[in-house]
Amino acid sequence: MPINSFENYPMGWKPNPNLLKRPYYQSIAELLESDIKNGYLSPDTKLPPQRELADYLDLNFTTITRAYKLCELRGLIYTITGSGTFVSPNAAKSITISAVADQKHFIELGMVYSFEQTNHMVNSTIKKVGHLQNLDILTNYKYPNGLPHHRQAGLTWMNQFNLHADLEHISVVSGSQNALAIALTALFEPGDYIATDYLTYSNFIELAKMLHLQILPIHMDESGIISTELKYQCEKFPIKGIYLMPSCNNPTTIEMSDERKKEISDIIEKYQLTLIEDDTMAFLSAAYNPDYKQPIFQLIPERSVYICGTGKSICSGLRIAYIVYGNHFSSKIKNSLYNINVKTSSLDAEILTRLIVSGKAKEICNEKIALAQNANGLFQKYFPNVIVDGNPLSFFRFIPLSSSSKAAKCETDLQALGVRVFSTSRFLTSNSKNYSGIRIALSSTDNMEELEYGLRIVSNYLNY
Repeated sequence: MPINSFENYPMGWKPNPNLLKRPYYQSIAELLESDIKNGYLSPDTKLPPQRELADYLDLNFTTITRAYKLCELRGLIYTITGSGTFVSPNAAKSITISAVADQKHFIELGMVYSFEQTNHMVNSTIKKVGHLQNLDILTNYKYPNGLPHHRQAGLTWMNQFNLHADLEHISVVSGSQNALAIALTALFEPGDYIATDYLTYSNFIELAKMLHLQILPIHMDESGIISTELKYQCEKFPIKGIYLMPSCNNPTTIEMSDERKKEISDIIEKYQLTLIEDDTMAFLSAAYNPDYKQPIFQLIPERSVYICGTGKSICSGLRIAYIVYGNHFSSKIKNSLYNINVKTSSLDAEILTRLIVSGKAKEICNEKIALAQNANGLFQKYFPNVIVDGNPLSFFRFIPLSSSSKAAKCETDLQALGVRVFSTSRFLTSNSKNYSGIRIALSSTDNMEELEYGLRIVSNYLNY
């Protein structure tokens, strides 16, 4: 029997003891998961201490420990030393961002495309590759990391933003999301802590949840993730890695300063963290800033994995990204790549390589930059009071709002008005009153007229 009476005792969660069955730790985990996913336990609800729950259920303390650990590995709960155990903010929902099959009924300002009106510029190169005499080299399992000239093209492309490596430390993969999956699978284990910005790429959040990684949110300012906050959390938690988008945080557009990059690299070095640097938007930083120096990777290559997608800069339909890694991670990354992909399409890689070598990729990139300038100009026209302190060429913009409930209501109301936008609930790594707003995609409409029409609807709704 329980030592204490719990009849009128307040507890964050009171599972029904009559529903328990052996093995008890699994049964408790299933009950907790059910209550979270059915909405009985809201995000960040504090759960009972393990000894208290053990007393309430009249079970051994270690049984509760095993149950909580199982839920932690499933991404359902998280623990703060000295504070307790809490329900994870995204445990009950999927925040994955993906395209919608039928978009005729709304203007797309939610999903960030890549100015698809430029895709016709790759057509002639696709035709040339289709008529090659030696197609056999592109249609087999050889070179799982990418053909040498494909990898060399990647290095050439990344030289423009001062990323330098060699052919032994770069692989060709099937897009940035694929690169992220390869890196996380290769370098992390279930239960590992990985730090990131309080607001970050939603599909990273979902992928980390699938892999049972524990995300540790770090506060951010106008220069990026706050180094003193990261250092504090490194002292408090056994953090294994950190995920960053330094050239253009998604969704805030914040661009990390060179000074902050150095501070963060020093902390990574000191605490032996693994950096996943998702730098798909580096081409925008290098385009507008003549003083752009380098990615964080160049400061600590042996602690880093660098991801350079080409979907935003060149063509989204060519599912190619480059992943660069220090020698310390080389064998693990290559094994993970083979186990997940076996091999990335050499046909896609050949098309992209020819675009890069011929200079066509740079031409496409410049066209996208011009479109981004026009789109950002339209945004400023309709939202003159929104301070743009991030990347000025961003393919999306962030509008801060007073509360998360208002942001969520905006997303719902604007959808009813025929415009799709995304609220911060999709990007939050933990509940916080400090971060609330909506992300507006500027690169997803068929033309500028459609974009302007959508921005006007959003502006009128928000009374700008």
